[in-house]
Formats: sequence, structure tokens, C-alpha cells
Amino acid sequence: MTQTTDAAATEAAALQDSVPGKRRRRRIHRAWFVAAVTFVTIIGAAAFRSLPGLLIDPLHEEFHWSRGTIGLAVSVNLALYGLTAPFAAALMDRFGIRRVVAVALIVIAIGSGATVWMTTAWQLLLCWGLLVGLGSGSMALAFAATVTNRWFTERRGLVTGILTAASASGQLIFLPVLSWIVSEHDWRPAAVTVALAALAVVPFVWLLLRDHPADVGLKPYGATEFVEKPPPVPGAARRTVKVLFSAARTGPFWLLAGTFAICGASTNGLIQTHFVPASHDHGMPITAAASLLAVIGVFDVIGTIASGWFTDRFDPRRLLAVYYALRGISLLFLPLLLAPSVHPPMIFFIIFYGLDWVATVPPTIALCREHYGDDSAIVFGWVLASHQVGAALVAFLGGVARDTFGSYDVMWYASGALCAAAALMALVIRRRPVVARTALA
Repeated sequence: MTQTTDAAATEAAALQDSVPGKRRRRRIHRAWFVAAVTFVTIIGAAAFRSLPGLLIDPLHEEFHWSRGTIGLAVSVNLALYGLTAPFAAALMDRFGIRRVVAVALIVIAIGSGATVWMTTAWQLLLCWGLLVGLGSGSMALAFAATVTNRWFTERRGLVTGILTAASASGQLIFLPVLSWIVSEHDWRPAAVTVALAALAVVPFVWLLLRDHPADVGLKPYGATEFVEKPPPVPGAARRTVKVLFSAARTGPFWLLAGTFAICGASTNGLIQTHFVPASHDHGMPITAAASLLAVIGVFDVIGTIASGWFTDRFDPRRLLAVYYALRGISLLFLPLLLAPSVHPPMIFFIIFYGLDWVATVPPTIALCREHYGDDSAIVFGWVLASHQVGAALVAFLGGVARDTFGSYDVMWYASGALCAAAALMALVIRRRPVVARTALA
């Protein structure tokens, strides 16, 4: 009798589930909400990255500093952005993602806000170079890699692409606004806007972001088993350096670091820092040039998310080779496209370059994860450091080239050649056995 009753109850439950409107709704995994908060956080932090290229001409005109001097401050910012990233990843393991990111945003706000009172070049180095550089380094792509590694075991490539695209989305939002503020109200209100944007994100981080799925009793997205939250890892700095020395004994690390240094040189160091003043040299208004950079941000979002999707399905090495080769070709044509007004060929360049802007990030993170496992976020932090060192070097050399030759043409051609070298380097990276790559599918 009992078995008959149980069978009838089971059949009734099945029939109830089959009735429209009676099915149990599938809840959205908390990991997607954490990814959303991370996305918004990176968007808010992206405001400060939109400003340096807009400040070169105003600071040159007001303080009569050379473009090389201003470029040096930007290069310090970019270098610290990269060199801080691996230590920030280790600090997140020690103190938690939420605390590290909240403090970083406050440091960014202080550094950007303090620039309104500067009168000498060393103050620019201190505020924009040191403080904003340290704060931004803690908000670097290692942050996105840490969130992805902890909260997701499936769709990692896609999520990495989405979070990487957040920086471009922030550029899209803030570049037109900041360029208008600089043109109409001077550069100081723009610096204050950046400070306020960073502060506005802090409450979202503190109230909504969580360090690990175990904090809310969940498995990572796509995981079949519950994952215990690892204990805090002491000695963050020691661990960061130890991981560096361990990774430095492997060939893939140097190839990834080399290709990513060229990536930084050809994006943050060259286009993001010098595209606006280079366009202005050819008679294009600052607001028009900044709007073109913002359009790059639109297509960057599309290209990066697509790259994440491709990374889940194709060989990351081949993807990197294609991305760098196409980027190099586009840079070789750029000197022929700069003009007082925007023509269709320039729009084509902007779309083409935007799709490729940070499409290199998802396959690079995938290769780091493949080769270095649990230490991959810290290893990627060091790879990102090379990205920013390359960006810093070209940000400085671009200003020097402009002061010396009167144009940026030599920088466009040199960067195009470097991208060709990066494409070849990507193909040399060895793959690990298929077993080690199953988590990426």
C-alpha cells in the first residue's frame, strides 16, 4: 500500500511539474550577480584611465611642461598599474577581494582629487603616477581573473571576456563626458569627476561583492562538488615573488609576458595615451578624437566578449597570433588616415582596432590557467605587469618622439612591427595535455 501511495505521489508530482506555470523556476546562480558587481566596479574605475590622453595638451599649455615630462607621469601610472597587480592578487587571497578593491578605489579618488592643487611636475608624478597607479593596479585584470577563478568552473572564457570588456565600457561612458568637461570647463573639473566616480563605486563593492562561493553556501558555477573556502594565505608579498620565480623558470611565462608587453605598448601606451594629441596635431578637435576612442570602446566590448567565447572553443595560441597580426597591420595604415575631420577609412580603422583592443586578454588568461593552475591569477598579474611596463615605455617614448620629430609616425610603424613579432611568439607557446584543459570547455 505504501509503495502504491509513493508511486502515485511521484506520478502526481511529475504531472504537476508538466503543467505550465507550475514548474519550479530555475534560480540564477549567485556567481552571475558577483560578475555583474565586478563589471560595474571595473566600469567605475575605468574613468581614471580615460583621462591621461586628454590632459597632455592642457597641462602642456598651462604649466609649459614638455610632453615627455607629462608622458613620464603617465608611464609611472601605467607601470605601477601592472607591477601592483600580482601583489594585489595575493592580497585578495589574504584579506579578501572586497577589502582590497574598496581600499584601491579610495586611493584612486585621493590621487585624482589631489591633482587639482598641483603646481609642479613632481606633484603630477606623485598624484597621478604613484597614487592612482597603485590604486588602479589593485583594480587591474588580475581582479577579474581572481573573481572568474573562484566563482566559475564553466564559461570562464566568456566571463573573462565580459569582465575585460567592462574597462572598455567605462571608457565608452567617460571619454565623451571627460573630453567635453576638459574642453568647456578646464581639466580640473574632469579630475574631480574621476575622483567622485571612484568613490561612488565603493558602496557597491562593500555591500554586494563576496569573496568566495562558500561565503554564501554555494558551489562555483558549473561545479559538481562544493568547494571549501581556502584559509587566508599569509605572506602575500613572499608568495607573489615565489610564484614569479617559479613561473620564470618556464618558457610559456616569458612568451606570454613578451606578447602582453607588446599588447600594452600598442594599446594603453600608444593609442590610449597619444591618439588624441596625435589627432589634434592634424587639426582634429579634441572632442572628436576622444569620441573616436569612445567608439573603440564600443567595439572593444563586442570583440572581447566574442574573444572569450572563441577561447572556450579554439586554441588560444592561434587566437593570439591572429589578433596581434591584425593589430599590427592596422597600425601601419594609421598615419595615412589622420586628418582634420573624420573620414570613412578612419571609421573603419576605429572599428577594426576596437574589435582587437583587448581581445588578447581571454586567451592569455586561459593559457596562464592552463600552465599554472591555482597560481594562475598571480602569474597573470605578473604577465599584466609586463603589459603595463610595455605601455609605460611607449607612453614615455611617444612623448619624446613627438618632441623630437614633431609627429608620432615613427611610433605607429614601430608598434606595427612589434605586433608582427608578438604574433610569431604566440605560436611558439607550447600547449599542455588535453586533460589539463577540460575546465576551459
